[in-house]
Order: sequence, then C-alpha cells, then structure tokens
Amino acid sequence: MPPVLLRAREVLAAVLAWTAAALLIAMTLLVLYQVFTRYVLGAPADFTEELVRYCLIWTGFVAAAYAFATRRHMALVVVRDTLPTAGRRALVVAVDLLVLVFALAVITIGGALLAYAARHETSALLGIPRSIVYGVAPIAGALIVLVQLVNVWEDVVDPDAALAGSEDGDTTGGTA
Repeated sequence: MPPVLLRAREVLAAVLAWTAAALLIAMTLLVLYQVFTRYVLGAPADFTEELVRYCLIWTGFVAAAYAFATRRHMALVVVRDTLPTAGRRALVVAVDLLVLVFALAVITIGGALLAYAARHETSALLGIPRSIVYGVAPIAGALIVLVQLVNVWEDVVDPDAALAGSEDGDTTGGTA
C-alpha cells in the first residue's frame, strides 16, 4: 500500500473528525443560546432550531465519511467471523465495493441531483437555499468514494492489513 494513500486517508479522517466536532460544538452552543433566550429573556431565537437541524444533517454526513475513512462504521460481523480467511478477504472486498457503488450512485449522484433540484427553494427561517443544506450529501459521498477506493486498493494489495483494519477500525492496517 503506497504510504501516500494511507497518509491521505489519515489526514482526511482527521479533517472530518475536527469538522464533526466543530459542528457538534456549534449545535451545543446554539441549543444553549436557544434555551437562554427562551427561558431567561422570554423571547426565543427562532433561527436556532433550523440551524441546529441543518448542522445535525451535516454532522451525520461528515461522520459517515469519517467512519468509512477510519473503517469504524457499524458492521454485522456474524457471517464474516464464521468464514475462513479467504472467505473473509472476499467478503471485505465485496462489501467495500458495494459501499463504493452505493456512495457513488445514491449519495454522490443522488445527493447532487437533490441539491440541484432544491436550488430555488429557501429555508423557512434562515432564507438560505436548501441546496446549501443538501449540498453536503454529494460532498460526503465523493469523500466516501475516495476513501473506499483506497480501502478497496488496500483490500486487494494487502488483504491481511485490510482484515485487521476492518476488525478493529485501525486505518493503518493493523501495523501501528
């Protein structure tokens, strides 16, 4: 596995983690502000509900991309763990390829079509185009596609490292 690909995946994972953390912090502060304005000032800030909702959508997509970059996504391992090593390797490749196709077709292309279709709709309170809200889907989808290309490459070139990474969430392939 070329070290530059592993390093790129690690850097992307770090950026995604910090982005998700920043979004979570923003949501927390917005909710606290909403509570303060509602119960202390008696005049709730209406925009916070919508903004928190949009931050939550973005956090979900960013966190999904992070999960695939670190191979720490949820997985049902009952079937995988009953297979011999060759079967496990084949299953890991097949699953990573399915995720790649899904991320490309549904999240990236479907998300882009959704964002494009919503370009003339505006949000109720903020007045921003809904395409900004939905724009996270194709971005996250493209990142998942890139990460899955690296993951599939790792599955094929270094299947033992890929198996170790898929079992414990270690993006270094179990070498660190």
